[in-house]
Amino acid sequence: MGLVCRRALIYAMAALPLLPQEPVFKVDVKLVRMLATVKNAQGQLVGGLSREDFTISDNGVPQEVALFERQTAQPLSVALLVDRSRSTQREKPYELEAVRRFVRALFREGNPEDAAALYSFNFEVVLQANYSHRPNRIDDALSRLKSEGATALYDAIYLSSRDLESRGGRRVVVVVSDGADTYSKVDFQKALEGLHRANAVLYAVLIVPVANDAGRNLRGENALITLTQWTGGKIFFPALGASIDDAFADILRDLRTQYLIGYYPKNVPPSRERFHRVQLAVDKPGHSVSARNGYFADALP
Repeated sequence: MGLVCRRALIYAMAALPLLPQEPVFKVDVKLVRMLATVKNAQGQLVGGLSREDFTISDNGVPQEVALFERQTAQPLSVALLVDRSRSTQREKPYELEAVRRFVRALFREGNPEDAAALYSFNFEVVLQANYSHRPNRIDDALSRLKSEGATALYDAIYLSSRDLESRGGRRVVVVVSDGADTYSKVDFQKALEGLHRANAVLYAVLIVPVANDAGRNLRGENALITLTQWTGGKIFFPALGASIDDAFADILRDLRTQYLIGYYPKNVPPSRERFHRVQLAVDKPGHSVSARNGYFADALP
């Protein structure tokens, strides 16, 4: 075909009316990851289940399991948050020794790439020791802690969760506190959203200074109970002494028996609510599963 003919054809095509096109929607589907622990009717951890034993729904819509690891060996990043407000002064020696033993046990077994960081909080949040596999770094940092001031618990959870977002593998936050938030700049909702965005499981070791309700901060305790339940973790109320070590031992058992489960959200209707409620269930009589109850996504304008 000559040059003139080609030009004529191009001009003729340009003059044709445009045909209607199918609308194109940009889809940004991200893998939703969940860490889960399963217990039988006797409360014992169950680690031998298969992918087919789990069902997932996202805002009520059944989903397909795309990622499954049994007793996952993915490395752990553990953010240790130690309350150093004035109200913890009396219990501090027991708490710090229990934290030291927990860190040594954490690194003694498991993945050599496991790492822990130490944050302290009173009226401010301080990163005392950055992520490392060296327990002596946390030992040294614990020795420098002094109890004084108010308690910014939600700030500590929020800031440590933000740091966890950039870390690979499994993400866990362990709080050691008396449960009373008296100073935070962020609220409960922000702390919860931080945990969900980091896909972090929260465990809380709550050292109650007095046994009777009159001297306890029940509102703070209930908030921690909710945060642990909604992220798939657990709260402990140990007495001083060996019971604190028992609480940390339970946390370690959970971490060594976790399932890593993931799915790509599919056929979930758009919503004006940013929070997607996720339900993970086990198709085994008498079995119960602990995992986060949802995630935050972009909402409709």
